[in-house]
Amino acid sequence: MTLLLTLDDGSIQRKLAEAVDLARAAVLEDAGAEQVGAHVGVDREDAVSASHLFEATVTGYRGWRWSVTVALAGDEEPITVSEVVLIPGPDARVAPAWVPWDRRVQAGDLGVGDIFPVEKDDPRLAPAYLESDDPAVEAVAKETGLGRVHVLSRHGRLDAAARWHGGEFGPRSDMARSAPDVCGSCGFFVSLAGSLSAAFGACTNDISPADGHVVDVAYGCGAHSEIEVEVTSSVPVAELVYDDSLVDFEPAPEAPAEPAEAEPEPVAAEVAEAEAAEAAVVDESEAPVVEVPETAEVQPEVEPEAADPSAEAETTESPSEH
Repeated sequence: MTLLLTLDDGSIQRKLAEAVDLARAAVLEDAGAEQVGAHVGVDREDAVSASHLFEATVTGYRGWRWSVTVALAGDEEPITVSEVVLIPGPDARVAPAWVPWDRRVQAGDLGVGDIFPVEKDDPRLAPAYLESDDPAVEAVAKETGLGRVHVLSRHGRLDAAARWHGGEFGPRSDMARSAPDVCGSCGFFVSLAGSLSAAFGACTNDISPADGHVVDVAYGCGAHSEIEVEVTSSVPVAELVYDDSLVDFEPAPEAPAEPAEAEPEPVAAEVAEAEAAEAAVVDESEAPVVEVPETAEVQPEVEPEAADPSAEAETTESPSEH
């Protein structure tokens, strides 16, 4: 075999590539003729073997191919069939690469009642104190505040900081870019303790989308505590506005058959003359009283009667009496 690999001038690969009929006969023997399509190519495996590919017309395996591997042991040896398998083609739908179960769990997959154990040598954790096999020592440790066996390591803090900084509540989010100010100057921002306090805190504003979440100091939203908005209309409005929608309309009364002529309104000159006359009137109590002479009563004329001597004599005597 070593001598064959060394002295090969390409004749072996030519013989393997020409063994199409042998490969088809092998796949027809393994599968029915209705499941084998046209020959689509040859793949070289090594110096003495190659694989012939045929389209697979198997139901549910669209884009898959039949692969028939043939080999040649020597120039004088016949070509033999090594295996016949069904493999996916470049356009075939296949399952994703296998990943261990503990690495397939993503954030948000843990549900109620689920348990996810931590790896023994998790780099995110560091020992908080040396465990003891004495129950009395363990009880005292919890009373003094050393109840946690592990604490967050430097690697764990950096990993969390990078995740929070680049997450939904980091400075690069769309909400933070459009915010008027950052969380570091907001009254609803509560800093974390420890080494993460300089860069992260919790939001306590129930109006904010980040309420109850860890936020970056450079994050921000529209519910900042120091925002002051002048509530004015952006459209100039006149001081006096009539709302036509609230006007009550009533039908006009019918006009009379012969409308009365309206008295003409006094003109300005007549009004001024009337005012002057009214100003010239004085109080009657202060005005002097003018005596008006009595007018002699006029007797009605009497037609003269017939001459009466007695009446005439009486008339002449009357003046003498006075």
